[in-house]
Amino acid sequence: MKNTRLINVEEYAPINGINQYLYHLGTSYDNPVMLFLHGGPGSAESLFTRVFQGKWEDIYTVVHWDQRGTGKTLIRNPDKLPTIDLVLQDLFEVIQHLKKKYNKQKIVLIGHSWGSVLGSVFIRKYPEEIAYYIGVAQVIDMLENERVGYNKVKELIEQAGDIKSMKKLESIGEYPGNRVLFNKEFLKKVEVVRKLQGKYGIGIKLDLSTWITVFKSPIFKFSDIIAFMKIFRANAKLHEFLGDFNLRTDDANYEVPIYYILGDNDWQAPYVIAQRYFEEIEAPNKGIFIIPNAGHMTMMEQPDLFFNALLEINKIEEIMI
Repeated sequence: MKNTRLINVEEYAPINGINQYLYHLGTSYDNPVMLFLHGGPGSAESLFTRVFQGKWEDIYTVVHWDQRGTGKTLIRNPDKLPTIDLVLQDLFEVIQHLKKKYNKQKIVLIGHSWGSVLGSVFIRKYPEEIAYYIGVAQVIDMLENERVGYNKVKELIEQAGDIKSMKKLESIGEYPGNRVLFNKEFLKKVEVVRKLQGKYGIGIKLDLSTWITVFKSPIFKFSDIIAFMKIFRANAKLHEFLGDFNLRTDDANYEVPIYYILGDNDWQAPYVIAQRYFEEIEAPNKGIFIIPNAGHMTMMEQPDLFFNALLEINKIEEIMI
């Protein structure tokens, strides 16, 4: 039987000089606290909780944070825009706030897409704050991501003998080039690649029922749409950082347990790259879960299989503690 939701709180917490939005959901104060780092940069996933999160709350208190430059935090602080250093400091302070609020020594960190970049950098800097880290649609190397994702869709187009799509792909010229720069020219190319990835079923899948769930979310406001439209302007500095991001510039030694949950149909942050990198990881404990028939929005596309992976991780870590 599903537990009653005991924890259901929205708050603007004073974090690093500004009030930042946190959304807490859970069924027991005894459960570990999991902080969810959304994608983007700038794509709040606090609005999607009803799509994938119900069962999670039986084993975790899940906290969504609209990062600086994102969602409700952006609407409240339109001129307080992020850099990587500011967001890392914000994250540190959010964790202190949660540790104090729930009387916990450490927090579980889960990062999705851009959140996996932020999470991976953070756990190197502050390993003592984190019980364990879960990377979803884990980004390893941004340039390789785009190369591999482009080559995959090209391969599928060739196999299908789809001349029209091949012409569209060839029209963008060399991709991604020697460096990922999120300028207008590159974004136009990305749009073509993403549309073709979508056509061949390897892009982001967000169907109408998902969006209806978002609009019915108890925390949804019209201003959330306005915030979403400001993503690139508000997060320009983070996109700069993301474009050059490569986890391999450092060794693969971590001081916290590392778990990856990857969709075997994710070619936006291609799972094969993270799978390869995972083999190199040295950590107190590690585990990898490849979810069948799931793409970049892994937890939304296969919520039950995703939850099974979380259950297993939770059990392993309980034993380790």
